[in-house]
Amino acid sequence: MKALLVTHGSRGDVQPFAALAAGLTDAGHEVVLAAPASSATLAEPHCARVIPLDDGTNKLVGDRAAWQAVESNFRGLRGKRLGWRLLRHNRLAMSRVFDDLAELTRHLVRADDVDVVVHQVNVPGQAIAERLGVPAVAVCLQPFWVPTASFPDPLFPYRLPAALNRTSYLSTKLFVRAFTGGIGRWRRTELDLPRRRHGRNPLRRPDGTPAPVLQAFSRHVLPAGSRYPDSVHTVGFLFLPAPPDWTPPPDLARFLDDGEPPVYVGFGSMVGSDPARTGRIVADALRSLGVRAVVAVGRGGMAPEGVGKGIHCLTHAPHDWLFPRMAAVVHHGGAGTTGAALAAGRPQVVCPFMFDQPFFGRRLHSSGVAAPVQPLRELTAAGLATAIREALDPTMTARAAALGELVRAEDGVRAAVKVVESVV
Repeated sequence: MKALLVTHGSRGDVQPFAALAAGLTDAGHEVVLAAPASSATLAEPHCARVIPLDDGTNKLVGDRAAWQAVESNFRGLRGKRLGWRLLRHNRLAMSRVFDDLAELTRHLVRADDVDVVVHQVNVPGQAIAERLGVPAVAVCLQPFWVPTASFPDPLFPYRLPAALNRTSYLSTKLFVRAFTGGIGRWRRTELDLPRRRHGRNPLRRPDGTPAPVLQAFSRHVLPAGSRYPDSVHTVGFLFLPAPPDWTPPPDLARFLDDGEPPVYVGFGSMVGSDPARTGRIVADALRSLGVRAVVAVGRGGMAPEGVGKGIHCLTHAPHDWLFPRMAAVVHHGGAGTTGAALAAGRPQVVCPFMFDQPFFGRRLHSSGVAAPVQPLRELTAAGLATAIREALDPTMTARAAALGELVRAEDGVRAAVKVVESVV
């Protein structure tokens, strides 16, 4: 079959689709991937074709005012003003992405050679599939997209009675619509699709029946006994292995060989409005512990200073190669990094910033493989040092290794390929 994969967002949103593309290609299928230009090259070795899309909201990563709005939870007059500015900028940025998706759809209609559309749930791939007359499979990288009675929406900020768990997921739906804009007009004017019930709902087919859904995370991070409809498949994380010809930079290899396994610290682009402050906190915590560490400066520009020769800074290394060589992993709690640390069997410290990250942090702590959550906007050197010390305890290390075996056994890519094949 020929599969069109569509995703958007950061590298963490593209990498699972690159992994799925690799799995589909290995199974003998032809894959075309549409992804943001800044990360699209990740998938080039695994696809027949990669189509770059406008980077959209990725261009806002350096907007410190936007970070300040989120950090303040939009409190006060200034928070509301910054929030409104962020909303307008976000919608404008995503409109260019929608333009690219419409052009891609018109081209595919003429070519008439796609059998299935597999799309990130917050990208309107279901509308593209409807226009092409082929089935769609939605992919959820986080557990706040599919309503369940088992636990409330991880993004919902208040405690609720269990009877309202399913209702709470409406908050995410409204939030996404506010920040990206509705797709109703886009469906009609750009794709020439009629109005219909559930037209905006990626969890429904055009006839209203449940659409197949892939939840690309481990069932082991969910609360015990979590239940979903039969159309929802929680397959496990989709891991993209390091390229077979990848080798570590000589300075990193020397550092790892020169002593005990270090602690990894990296927050990707999630360092908030003051990356210099985050760097100082990390440096002070590591200095007080006296541990060796690998610090990933990431897109956010974190650069700890004055930490001595026991600290090695890098911009990037494949997590599946790096994390098994670490004593513990300190990170922001994004789904991809969480999955990689779990699969490596390493204890963790989660310093969440927003969205699904606090949920993953709480679940890892409840599972006994992570220290108590250390929210990034409340982070202190003393609190981070205490959390790292707890993560390095042999008991937590053993629990993390045991859970790692379960996560690796899921083989999310192979399970996802089987679901996509069954749909077609």
